[in-house]
Amino acid sequence: MLQIKHLNIVHKKDFRTLLEDFNLVLNDGDKAVIIGEEGNGKSTLLQWIYEPDLISDYCEASGERILANQKAGYLPQELPLSHCAKSLYEYFTEEPLFWDHTPKELGRMAGRFGLAADFFYSSQPMGTLSGGEKVKAQLLRILLSEPDLLLLDEPSNDIDLETLEWLEAFILEWKQIVLYISHDETLIEHTANVVVHIEQIRHKTKCRYTAARMPYEQYRRERLSQFENQARMAANDRREKKLREEKFERIYQSVACAQANISRQNPAKARLLKKKMHAVKSMERRFAREDQAMTQMPEEESSLFFKLGGEHAKIPAGKTVIDYSLEKLCTPDGERVLAKQVRLHLRGAQKLCIVGANGAGKTTLLHKIAAELLARTDIHAQYMPQNYEELLKPSMTPVDFLDQSGDKETRTKIRTYLGALKYTADEMEHTISELSGGQKAKIFLLKMSLSNADVLILDEPTRNFSPLSGPVIRQLLKDFPGAIISISHDRKYIKEVCDKVCLLTKDGLLEQ
Repeated sequence: MLQIKHLNIVHKKDFRTLLEDFNLVLNDGDKAVIIGEEGNGKSTLLQWIYEPDLISDYCEASGERILANQKAGYLPQELPLSHCAKSLYEYFTEEPLFWDHTPKELGRMAGRFGLAADFFYSSQPMGTLSGGEKVKAQLLRILLSEPDLLLLDEPSNDIDLETLEWLEAFILEWKQIVLYISHDETLIEHTANVVVHIEQIRHKTKCRYTAARMPYEQYRRERLSQFENQARMAANDRREKKLREEKFERIYQSVACAQANISRQNPAKARLLKKKMHAVKSMERRFAREDQAMTQMPEEESSLFFKLGGEHAKIPAGKTVIDYSLEKLCTPDGERVLAKQVRLHLRGAQKLCIVGANGAGKTTLLHKIAAELLARTDIHAQYMPQNYEELLKPSMTPVDFLDQSGDKETRTKIRTYLGALKYTADEMEHTISELSGGQKAKIFLLKMSLSNADVLILDEPTRNFSPLSGPVIRQLLKDFPGAIISISHDRKYIKEVCDKVCLLTKDGLLEQ
């Protein structure tokens, strides 16, 4: 059993309350997903559950967590820098229970993850693994420790479609507790039986949470239905209020007019009108009490996004965006050939997704494609890498990164756009290193919009957006009038946005 009692978490820098009087009980068999918009404290909550001291540098927390002698295994959102230089063998042997498994058993474990049998014994540095391989390596080490409780922060990030299906089966078959964060709507729909929804409403001045014991799709439908019913009742109450006010105004004016015109020679009628006015005032107080009991309009934390691209981003249907040819695709160190005879032709406003197994070289290929397209002058390309820090400067604020001019009007415009993307004034002054993955992704979207790009090169564009933001982001990219070249394992993104899918294999790109 995992129990959390009266948890309060406050951000030290801007004093924003992330969680207030948060309570949760999970039992064996619960597959609980934490959802919410970017920067709402999902990862902070998961870290506190695993080890409260992990958040002490930037948050103050009070509350009680009861693990009931359960051993927790924690998968962080990013591989810690301290592990990047270690070889795979060094990384795994740091887990004491590694030595309790035979090479044959380890080989079988690696095989279930689609990895080579000698993966545990490799001398390859952890930092040189692909994004998906890093996730797999960390999951394998967690499983070696034989945990009872799994705390997984974005386990679906960067893993290939085949491993995603394995991860779904793994979560479903786990007999104890799984508490995870994910932005993969398909994974959530297939696995979660408990939904923990963390929200920041009223311009992030008030926090709210919901813990619902139901599948995600049911939660989403019931939440929408509840909001629609509440909005309908609130609208009805406001119509009735307007009618009451109009009725009151007519009665009040009638009595007030009669009082003004009453003759002093008619004291009996004056007393009667005075009583009527008392009754009118009493009616006014009753209406005020009824107004206080009115149904309030539902408060929902919504994601507001601008249009990406415009007329300037349109590409003629016959224009060749890229005609790319590569004899050999090698690893960044040049030691291993990943694919041969890579050919890619893209025309007009096509939206391409490159898929393939982890380690197949998709990100390496996208780097090369980006270098070629960014150098072109007949198109205007923008690139969102898988590792945001390749282009973002962690020590800068979002406003400073987006504005290199220092012009006051430009900075005001940027702050307005960031506000539309649900940044608070305080968050605009945070350094980029303090922002969540989704907030960093929004910086790239805004940069692309401000740049008037007509070609977008995107490595896992939806990976850091919440399930509730996902549909908005997909529609944003679907409506983009230019061309998109992307890598993704997001099954909804591939289905809804992309009109061309290519599988990267050892023999090149194969159109699906």
